[in-house]
Amino acid sequence: MKIGEKIKKFREYRGFKQEVLAEKLQMTQAGYSRLERREVDIPFSRLEQLSKVLDVPMRDLVSFDEQSMITNYITSSQLFTTNGSIIADKEVLVKLEKQYESRIEAQEKEIERLHELVKQILMK
Repeated sequence: MKIGEKIKKFREYRGFKQEVLAEKLQMTQAGYSRLERREVDIPFSRLEQLSKVLDVPMRDLVSFDEQSMITNYITSSQLFTTNGSIIADKEVLVKLEKQYESRIEAQEKEIERLHELVKQILMK
């Protein structure tokens, strides 16, 4: 994978649009886009900036491994699919977990109630 593609993947995993990253790097969106498309050489200083803005070690920008990136760079607030789409916010997952726990508890109570009802019927 070429470095422009690697940078694009990290940008997508972080949920940044080109415009946002360009602004953080103090450059135009068109200029940033040329970096991703590898139409211009990327100076070391720009790689350092990208590393900081994307919050990834420089070595990971240069030697990108998508599976390793997925494993190592899932943030505490977002989970990602392998194609970079955000699938869930951690807060949403916590709320869903609580809802499912509540449903399980309610079902366990209903099962207990039905067991008692069956016992009563069998005792008659």
